[in-house]
Formats: sequence, C-alpha cells, structure tokens
Amino acid sequence: MEENKTEIRICLGSSCFARGNKKMVQVIQQFLTQNHLEEKVIFHGAHCFGHCGDGPMLKIDDNLILSNDPDEMKRLLKNHFGL
Repeated sequence: MEENKTEIRICLGSSCFARGNKKMVQVIQQFLTQNHLEEKVIFHGAHCFGHCGDGPMLKIDDNLILSNDPDEMKRLLKNHFGL
C-alpha cells in the first residue's frame, strides 16, 4: 500500500454483494469524490473476509466493518477522515 493512504477494501463475495455491498460501493465512491479524497485513498474490491453470514463487510485499513446503511457508512467515513 502507498504510504499515508487509507486503504478501503470492500468484499465482493456473493454473500456480501447480495446483502448490499453493491450499494456501498456507490456510497463510498460518491463520498470520496464529494470530499476530494480520491488521491488519499486506495479503494478496491477484495474477496471473502470470512464473515459471510454477517455481511456486507468492508475494511478501512485493518478495521473490519459491517454496514449496509448508507448514512452509517458516511458517518464512519467522516469520522475516519476527520470531517
């Protein structure tokens, strides 16, 4: 990972995708664009984090997060980036 960049990995496994990660991809991309954070973040898909029954899952750096609520996701991102 590039130095000083936040890494956001979103699970693209079938269970997480079916439970709402498709929507979270859009929410995160929109948040990053609106807050001009594209250059500060590496955002990419990943495969299973091993919590298929709990999904949808993503990781911000090494923090595992369960969320399918767009407002909660925006709040978590604002908190992470100090906005």
